[in-house]
Amino acid sequence: EVRLVESGGGTVQAGGSLRLSCTTSGLTFDDSEMAWYRQPPGKECDLVGSISVDGKTSYRNSGQGRFTIARDNAKNTVYLQMNGLKPEDTAVYYCATNPPFLPRYAGRCTDTAFHDWGQGSQVTVSS
Repeated sequence: EVRLVESGGGTVQAGGSLRLSCTTSGLTFDDSEMAWYRQPPGKECDLVGSISVDGKTSYRNSGQGRFTIARDNAKNTVYLQMNGLKPEDTAVYYCATNPPFLPRYAGRCTDTAFHDWGQGSQVTVSS
């Protein structure tokens, strides 16, 4: 069974950094395009960015050059490095697989059953 497990969230001050990790199992990771989504409280599920099987990345505007997605196929893990965090980055962050990755979804991220999702990791940025 496909399983994605996130870690690395927490509370940081504005301007700080965090690195989220998503360790996967039950899938052929080398052949799996991956994505990061986030869901601020009371808002829609928004795509942060994605990374292809050959390591090419795509980002949404919300990252503003501050976020970097990477993958380590030897560890079956995808990362989201977040620098220069802002209060508006506060959200639950999810890793996902099974493209295509739409820009946003209504409701809970995990209600979009087409994707496999991690459990989510809370990121809180204080001002």
